[in-house]
Amino acid sequence: MAGKKKDIILQITINNQEQWEEVLTSKGLIVVDVYQAWCGPCKTTVSLFRKIKNELGDDLLQFAVAEVDSIDALEKYRGKCEPTFLFFAGGDLVAVVRGANAPLLQKTILEQLEAEKKVLNHGLDRKVIKDEALLEEEEESSPLPAQAEDDDLIPSGKSYTVAIIKPDAVAHGKADEIIMKIQEAGFEILANEEKTMSESEARDFYHHRAGEEKFQELVQFMSSGPCHVLIISRSGDEDVIPTWREFIGPTDVEVAKKEKPESLRAQYGTEVLYNAVHGSNDREQASRELAFFFPSFKLQQQNTEESASRTPERTLALIRPDVLRDSKDEVLQSIRDAGFSIAMQKEIMLTEQQIREFYKEHVDQEYFPALQQQMMSGPVLALALVKDDAVKHWRNLLGPADLTEALSNAPDSLRARFTPRESTINQLHGSSSPIEAENEINFFFPVEKTLAAIKPDAMEEHRDEIMERIQGAGFTISQIKETHLNQEMAEEFYKEHRGKPFFDELVKYMCRGPCLMMILSKENAVQEWRSLMGPTDPTEAHTSSPDSLRSLFAKSVLQNAVHGSSNEKHAMEKINFIFGDIELERANNETLLSDDAADDMKQSEDNSEHTAPEEHEAEPSQENS
Repeated sequence: MAGKKKDIILQITINNQEQWEEVLTSKGLIVVDVYQAWCGPCKTTVSLFRKIKNELGDDLLQFAVAEVDSIDALEKYRGKCEPTFLFFAGGDLVAVVRGANAPLLQKTILEQLEAEKKVLNHGLDRKVIKDEALLEEEEESSPLPAQAEDDDLIPSGKSYTVAIIKPDAVAHGKADEIIMKIQEAGFEILANEEKTMSESEARDFYHHRAGEEKFQELVQFMSSGPCHVLIISRSGDEDVIPTWREFIGPTDVEVAKKEKPESLRAQYGTEVLYNAVHGSNDREQASRELAFFFPSFKLQQQNTEESASRTPERTLALIRPDVLRDSKDEVLQSIRDAGFSIAMQKEIMLTEQQIREFYKEHVDQEYFPALQQQMMSGPVLALALVKDDAVKHWRNLLGPADLTEALSNAPDSLRARFTPRESTINQLHGSSSPIEAENEINFFFPVEKTLAAIKPDAMEEHRDEIMERIQGAGFTISQIKETHLNQEMAEEFYKEHRGKPFFDELVKYMCRGPCLMMILSKENAVQEWRSLMGPTDPTEAHTSSPDSLRSLFAKSVLQNAVHGSSNEKHAMEKINFIFGDIELERANNETLLSDDAADDMKQSEDNSEHTAPEEHEAEPSQENS
């Protein structure tokens, strides 16, 4: 009988300076994940490293994890929260990658391994580098004599919030686990301090809740033991606070378990008071809490009064039918030239009811019938624009609402330039205030739910990388479930395609292994997710969307890694259909939430779309809506 295969350790563990020096004497390339003890090494890259090691089978390639707190040579990497990978060859640093960027890591590994082979086999010079990021930090810190030595800076314009891992979670040994989940969700931890509050401090911190019935109990609980106080940020988030609050879930643990079972409070809380984590409610509260817990932290000040007064915000822009038809590209170019970023866009044909709802404050005005007629004459393009003081700048760019005044007093404004002379209604809309802007953006870009499915081929090789990119793109994973479709279930998913040439192959493929079903939530989620996935055909994706998931991870039109529903209506129909008619819970002998069942159905929809591109013409309503 053959002996059991011995497990091979993928990553060498380095715990002290002696081990570090010994490892650096190894021949070949070694990739080191340097980490702090409180947050642990980066788990999301392990599957990538294992895949590369298995594919190459090269003894010259080694992986390691090193705890910076106990290794003198890595002292400068202490206090860093971002995943950092150091590439060493011959004891010298040859490359650095920051962030769990799977494609960049793979590319760097292959390039540096090939370079090291040329050094060893052909005597070429090894290209040694210095970590430029550390050098820049040293340069930036030196010219600030007015700054106290112990002061830390939050970069200007970087959104932050204060988070607390409460005494109950710390007492149960869950702090490190929660911190890991925070980082894996794409949040950056700018600071982490363990602190035990006195009753006086707890009373001061929660003074705004002094009128509540359980205030004294809250004070006693928060001063009952140590907690972890964090400063949280997230790259790409204009305002991290809503994202963080969505991640931690509702205050009431029972509500969290029902509505947000993947949230931190659902997983680690036990009741309203003992709900594991805290998050600031808004920017003003975050600023107060920052000053309370981290008096040495300061927001980096900009050098000019103008830049210090800027406030990044969003506003809604509408391009009405006539201009959308005749001058769309010119208007969009003018928007970009003015320094706006287009965060979201949607072309939509509004119903009479939607128009009356959107313009409800104008319904009684004399001009409303003409406005309504204009709005119903064709599709409109809704845009969410982002810029410092976006509302003000967009309205200035638009010019006066009255066309006669715009033509006379602001001939270079967009309304003067692009509204047809014979029209009595201007063709461009802008929100009048930040509050109105958010309401109008929510009208056109409500928080949607869509299905994301990681298909069997990608589950085997790229699950962690795809999950990381989903979270990095700002999606909230409302529900998640790994499930293995059997033939009967897969055939039911695709029953509308029975008899078509690809049907049997599609069913067989979807049954070959488990899929990961997810309900994703985000503004404009359906379109945002489809954009992140990229074109169905990976060959096309490589050209038109090189950073898309299918460009990075798909193998073919059939094995194209991920799925997403084509529109919100289609997604909801599939959710309701699956949950009502196919009992995945019994089929898999496991608990399946309704949204997860919906995900399964949406996966079927996407696979049928993507494995049968010829069906796009036969079913245009699915792909073009």
